[in-house]
Amino acid sequence: MAGRGLYIGRFQPFHLGHLHALKWILDREEEVIIAIGSAQYSHSPYNPFTLGERVEMIWRVLKDEELTDRCIIVGVPDTNGIHSLWTSLLKSFLPTFTRAYTNDPLSALLLRESGVEVKGIPFFKREIYEATRIRRLIAEGGAWEELVHPRVAEYIKEIGGVERLRKLFKLS
Repeated sequence: MAGRGLYIGRFQPFHLGHLHALKWILDREEEVIIAIGSAQYSHSPYNPFTLGERVEMIWRVLKDEELTDRCIIVGVPDTNGIHSLWTSLLKSFLPTFTRAYTNDPLSALLLRESGVEVKGIPFFKREIYEATRIRRLIAEGGAWEELVHPRVAEYIKEIGGVERLRKLFKLS
């Protein structure tokens, strides 16, 4: 099954579960488009990092893992609940792809309805590697660094992401 797969996520932040899923997809595809969803959102407890910050953290991991030659990173904005537009927007923002990989039921439904082959991804220790939990750990000063790639932890600290999350969680 060689082709170009699509891997969709918000990656807030990109954690080891995401990396495991990406490698699993790369075992099945020549290339992967990493589509960063909700591209227009940032600075909230749910979406604390900007699109550029998410691209940077993923790119640093790809470089460290020697995967840059097999991955394309693209940001995709939301359609603010107008689901019928989402797959058209997705297809216009992305290079061509063979199939999509997602565990999100709505994304899978919309993609299938537009004629895209969709495959699920095996979860990797979901109870541990879950972005909502990781954001909360960062905000509360918990042990989060071992849940993300070292390049991601380094970058989050570099951009003041720990302080940002603490402030955002206090505001909500």
